[in-house]
Amino acid sequence: MILKIAFRNIFRQKRRTILTALAMIVGFTLLSLTIGLSDGAYGGIIEMFTRNRTGHIQVHRAGYLDKPSLYETIDGYAAIGETIQGTAGVDAWTPRVYAAGLGSVGEKSTAVQIIGVDVAREIQATRFNNKVVEGRVLGEAASHEAVIGKGLAKVLSAKVGREIVVFSQGADGSLANDMYKIVGIAESGDDPTDRTACYLHIEDAQELFVLPGRAHEIVVIVSKINQVDKVRNAFEAKFNNSPLDVAPWQVIAKSFYRAMKADQQGDAIARWVIMLIVAIGVLNTVLMSVLERTREYGVLKAVGTKPTQIFWLVICEVVVIALGSICVGALLGIFVNYVLSIYGITYPEEITYGGMKFKTLYAEVNIRCLIIPAITVLLSAAVVSLFPAIKAARIMPAKAMRTH
Repeated sequence: MILKIAFRNIFRQKRRTILTALAMIVGFTLLSLTIGLSDGAYGGIIEMFTRNRTGHIQVHRAGYLDKPSLYETIDGYAAIGETIQGTAGVDAWTPRVYAAGLGSVGEKSTAVQIIGVDVAREIQATRFNNKVVEGRVLGEAASHEAVIGKGLAKVLSAKVGREIVVFSQGADGSLANDMYKIVGIAESGDDPTDRTACYLHIEDAQELFVLPGRAHEIVVIVSKINQVDKVRNAFEAKFNNSPLDVAPWQVIAKSFYRAMKADQQGDAIARWVIMLIVAIGVLNTVLMSVLERTREYGVLKAVGTKPTQIFWLVICEVVVIALGSICVGALLGIFVNYVLSIYGITYPEEITYGGMKFKTLYAEVNIRCLIIPAITVLLSAAVVSLFPAIKAARIMPAKAMRTH
């Protein structure tokens, strides 16, 4: 009976119902949009960061991450890579060799970071070819070619077609020096990296540093970012008795991950503000509704309606409106997030986050965009309706009957 009367009251006062519903619908849509843009932004940042730089998971010799060394290598990385590729959820893997040295073009010299890459695998895993903005990518076979960072090319006044001489030390203690033809200039989106990066074919790097069949790092790309922990656990089980260390991107890039989590906490504050606005709007509308219907509640109590029944009547009215508003808000939230996931929001100027540049912000359509706003609207509506419901339940019939 209470639910039946609640439905009648909702449709009897259409203007009041529409005002209450609009507050909830707008709140739901804003909250859904906020979550969609936040998840889309961080999803894009993580995807670009891991794809372009760290990968989702890295495998090193134990202790390498704490103190990188030319001598801490992975022996027989090809066989380990095949084991990695056979793990469910792995999309691609690629080995790398790292070393520091001195790069010289003509009369100019500077410190460089030599990065030996398996070109075919690096293209598959991190889209290395997309980083080359001038010239071409390294050949798939070792041929004494180099691709240097855009910043490094500027420091050395180097152009495609010139030669860079690399000086360093080999793993056997010998002097490592050789000459490589610059075939491309790369831009990774990370300025510090681009100022020092000198990419060689992994076999050229192994020959230069006397590291035959060895690598310092194996970068792993998983099919879905939410499978990183599952795949990492699978690796740890397989490499349990080996001197290898498996680390996810959150560990590899601790400072970046902490900065991102701190930024996400700022977004959470914005969501709380939206929730507060929705709650105040609903409270105002419901309270005014109770005050306008003081005489009506007095009549109900005069004919024998119990205070608890009036209390639940007010609660039911608000909850029913909230459920209807959630359905409408869900449709609007999905539509807006879907449109922004395709077209995005273009920034007036490029912004930099974690050393990477972004021009467009895209939204993401996911279950969080529906569940969190739905729970928020329903709970806030139910909580703020408690005070008006208690007030309605305590109305004195004699006094209420004299109200106009």
